[in-house]
Amino acid sequence: MVAGFERLAMALLHTPSTGALARTGIRFTGTVAALLLAATIAGCGGQSAALPGGQSGTSAGGDSIEKVLAEAPIAAPNLISAGTTMATIKEKGVLTVGGTETAALFSLRDPLTGKLTGFDATLSQLLAKYITGKPETKLVQVTAQTRELLLQNRTVDTVFATYTITPARAEKISFAGPYYSSGTSILVKKNRTDIKQVTDLAGKSVATQANSTAAATLAKQVPDAKVLLLGSNDECVQAVRQGRAEAYVIDQAILVGDVARNPELKVVGNPFTTEPYGIGLPPGDAQFKTFVNDWLRSIVASGLWERTWKLTVGTAVEGAAPTPPQPGSVAGS
Repeated sequence: MVAGFERLAMALLHTPSTGALARTGIRFTGTVAALLLAATIAGCGGQSAALPGGQSGTSAGGDSIEKVLAEAPIAAPNLISAGTTMATIKEKGVLTVGGTETAALFSLRDPLTGKLTGFDATLSQLLAKYITGKPETKLVQVTAQTRELLLQNRTVDTVFATYTITPARAEKISFAGPYYSSGTSILVKKNRTDIKQVTDLAGKSVATQANSTAAATLAKQVPDAKVLLLGSNDECVQAVRQGRAEAYVIDQAILVGDVARNPELKVVGNPFTTEPYGIGLPPGDAQFKTFVNDWLRSIVASGLWERTWKLTVGTAVEGAAPTPPQPGSVAGS
């Protein structure tokens, strides 16, 4: 039975590119099929299934998120000077993170444990431990419209939310990173064959998130598309499922997680932009930016970044982890 779902998943996800990860030669594995099977079983009982990046998941070699967090470093006292943002966070004992709880593979609320799981979620927990000594985070839900405001008024300490670095955004807030690179792609119902690339969206109804880089990309590359601007990833997915939109355009990394939760959908075509993800920080805080970039370099050098990737995004794809981009390597960082 699992083998049958495995073949189904591969059929659903068979596209010329398997996403932002295609540039690294990575392909989907039968793990996604297992997710579809789990989702089907859970759906029969009216409950949600756990998705990849689970807090208690283990790799074939016995690695786990728990081990990654247990082995994660804590900053030396001399790196957290009095009066700095780091000192304020350490005194609070928790890192307040702007993010989401609905992005499979990146930041998803596990319905069984209530914990946030995924690549972004785990990285935020690693940073929390580095500052406070404990991987404790407090999630504040953000959207593409609210991220900058919440950083500007310091409602959140950081934003981990598949947050593309752009020069325009960097005029409003600061970015550490980039720490990952994705690319814009297209989500459609699995039975559609007329949409394979961005030019096929001309004249069609296309959902995307308001204030996302994808909205600007659509305006530039397919100006005659009928763009439906919505507030969240879930709203855009529902628009496609319900037929209110013929396609959804956003970062491929997000769409991969959407397919894992919605097997009647598929990702098509090659990514047609490059989206370097950064860690959003309050504006004008050079010390905090340097601190977070140094932490990011340290988890890459120690292998914690790679292990986190393998236990989250890597549960749905096969192949070696991609090489993380260098902090400060893109405009706006």
